[in-house]
Amino acid sequence: MVSAADLRIAQNLVTFAPLLQTGVAHAAGNRSVGEISVSLAETGFQYAYLGGVLLLLGGGGFFVIRQILVRRELEMAAKELLERVRTSQATPVEYYELGAVMLRKKLYPVARKYLEQAIKKWEDDEQELAQVYNALGFAYFSENKVEQAISHYEKAVTLSPGYTVAWNNLGSSYEKRKDWKRALKAYEQTLQFDPRNKVALSCQKYVKDKVELYRGIPSKFD
Repeated sequence: MVSAADLRIAQNLVTFAPLLQTGVAHAAGNRSVGEISVSLAETGFQYAYLGGVLLLLGGGGFFVIRQILVRRELEMAAKELLERVRTSQATPVEYYELGAVMLRKKLYPVARKYLEQAIKKWEDDEQELAQVYNALGFAYFSENKVEQAISHYEKAVTLSPGYTVAWNNLGSSYEKRKDWKRALKAYEQTLQFDPRNKVALSCQKYVKDKVELYRGIPSKFD
């Protein structure tokens, strides 16, 4: 079955919205950074077509077709954005969007290249730039380069202190290196801005238990 992230993956058939978020997921003791998600607003034609296919194939067919469309949309978006880069017409936001596409395709080194270009060329709002740093942190985290991930998540929350997704990702990165105290502080920052944040509430409890467990034991991060 297609994931919730897949059902929200593109703005239309060929272009991506300039809003990308990464999240952290925690369930049954397993902790991982969630998938990239970029909003998808499908056209009425797509809905009508999919509705017809659904009637022919039954409920399960709907999700299969949606997944195929998502993959095609990724390829189409990548092709168009790469052409913009090749002809030196790409804006900083388009470099960011291309990085987002490459993240979704799990081409992390390629994604980093375009996200770094977006940062170098960025001239827009700094709070939006925080999203680029967050995406770059996600790319590093996905390659198990935790220190680099932390550095970029920290830049994201410095630029946008209320960016709870980045705070959660920062907390997850600190957890990865077993820096429990800093992880706890990151989740507490999320809860200052969003007291009902389910990710932070769940992770906070887990990390608090770790802090208590290792209380009094010297840590290389103290």
